[in-house]
Formats: sequence, C-alpha cells, structure tokens
Amino acid sequence: MDIRVSKAEEGTGVLIWGTARLRCAIGRGGIRGDKREGDGATPAGLMALRRVLYRPDRLARPVSVLACAPLSPGDGWCDDPTERDYNRPVSLPHAGRAERLWREDGIYDLIVVLGYNDDPVVPGRGSAIFLHLANPGYPPTQGCVALMRADLLALLKAVGPAARLRVTAES
Repeated sequence: MDIRVSKAEEGTGVLIWGTARLRCAIGRGGIRGDKREGDGATPAGLMALRRVLYRPDRLARPVSVLACAPLSPGDGWCDDPTERDYNRPVSLPHAGRAERLWREDGIYDLIVVLGYNDDPVVPGRGSAIFLHLANPGYPPTQGCVALMRADLLALLKAVGPAARLRVTAES
C-alpha cells in the first residue's frame, strides 16, 4: 500500500491512503528533493516504514504488523553528521549532538521511523525523519510528517509490511 503525502498549503500537507485524506504537518522548509541536515525540509521520495516506537507510559503498544518497541527516557537519535552514529538511534547522553526521543510535548509519544538516508547513511543528508504526532493546529515540523494521534493509530492498524510513504512536492 502506498501512502502519499503532498503539500497542501504553507507548512501543512495532505496524507492520502486508500480513500482517507488526512491533514498533516510537514517541514517548515517545505518538501525538497535535495534535503540537507538542519534545513527544516521534509524529504521528497519513497520511504519504507521501518518500525514503530512509542512511550509506554502514555499509550499502549499500537496495533500494527510493523515491529514495535517501547521508548525509554535515555533514547535519542544522532543528528550530528560528524558522528559515526549519524541518523541512528543512540543512548543519551551521547558524545555528539542527538535529539531526545522521550519528550514532554508528546509529539514523540508515537513515532514511525522512516527509511530515509539509512541505507547507506550519507552524512549531512538529513536525519531523524519520522512520521510522528502533530501538535494542535498542525504547526510545521523540523522535516518530519506529523498526524493527529487517532489518524496515526488508524494508519498503523491498516498498513502492511510493504507499505511505503511517498512524499511529493506536487499538490
């Protein structure tokens, strides 16, 4: 099953799968084919849904055929292109710059790790590209795609292991 994301208006997009059309947040830098670390853009392209991470203190294990793992307070994701762990999960504290996955704002209570710049990893091409929870009002992300909790849970329940997220700049 292909899941399509395209830009709808500044900072927001539309995610389409089957007959569902869902509002989503995209990167503050829009959708770009030439994604670079720190540009705030959501990368264009076709991405596998690698696995699901979730905060077990805030929600139960999601219903999904995708591999699911609980987060812990020491989980991070390396976004430092000079580190060998770039665009990989890490334990915090970490020697290089890393994003904390156990956040208080709730957007990472549910994360789908997307297959972007991971096989192979190219330093500086972008890291920590996820499908995660949106804040109310769908403010732009740092480069991820974000949905409301009910929408992301429904998507995870419906998709199979061959599902791919196709991000395009066209409306």
